[in-house]
Formats: sequence, structure tokens, C-alpha cells
Amino acid sequence: MRRLVMAFLVAALGAAAVAAQDRGPETGLPMPRYVSLKAPEANVRRGPSLTHRIDWVYKRRGMPLRITAEFGHWRRVEDRDGAGGWVHYSLLSGVRTVLVEQDLLDLHARPEPGAMVIARLETGVIARLSECSPAWCALSAGGHDGWAQKAALWGVGAEEIVD
Repeated sequence: MRRLVMAFLVAALGAAAVAAQDRGPETGLPMPRYVSLKAPEANVRRGPSLTHRIDWVYKRRGMPLRITAEFGHWRRVEDRDGAGGWVHYSLLSGVRTVLVEQDLLDLHARPEPGAMVIARLETGVIARLSECSPAWCALSAGGHDGWAQKAALWGVGAEEIVD
């Protein structure tokens, strides 16, 4: 009986540790998660402090980024290409955006393949994300609102549902 109780405790502690790893230690928010660049420019540093070297500068406001780690006021981010580094949290926003990865992506009036096409988005366009179902996302870009297939977007998880 004692071994059974010990095994149960070890399993429970292991599950708690895994659950804790899925949450940011500073914010308690899910990890990884997507955010966008709030500032028109953001230094990307080699480590989580001002004393670390700047590797490059992001220069595209609204660009979607994936947070992969947290340390104090710093967030380790990755872009669509997998490049990244540490950015101060004040330069990031919880406003969700996505990057169009398919050239001339149809923006539909409804989340259906046969629905009227409102606009076509070029590769690299940043669109504001408002909602996602398993296969479609509601977007705003260039004054147009509509639905695009999730598989053609970077900045939202394949299994993620956004309300």
C-alpha cells in the first residue's frame, strides 16, 4: 500500500511539473503563446537584460511573434523563420496578428471554401486576428474583414481556437 501511495504521489508531482512547464513562470500565461510587436522597433538581445548584446532589430509593428520563455520583464521570442532572442515585455502586445504565408490568399465573406472572395492577401501581409475555428480564422487587413484558411497563416497554432 505504501508503494502504491508513493507511486501516486510521484505521478501527481510529475503531472504538476509538466503543467507548470506549460505556463510562463512570470505571467502564468500559456507557453508557448503568440503576441505581436507593439513598438515600431524592438531590439532583440542575446540574453534577458540590457547588458546583453543586440543581435538585430525588429522593425515591423504588429509582427506576430511566439513567446517561448519568460525571465523577469523579458520574453524570449521567435519569428516565423525561427529566429529570435530576448525582447523587453513592454515592446510586445497581446493583440493577435498573423502573417500570411500563401500568395494571393483568398479572404472569404464566410468561413466556407465556396463563399464570396472579398480580397486577396499577398505573402507577408500582417493581418489582425479576431477569431479562429479549427480550420478558419477571421482577419482584418487593408480595410477588409473576412475569413481565411488557418493553414495559410503563421501566428496561430494549428489546434488553437480563438474566441
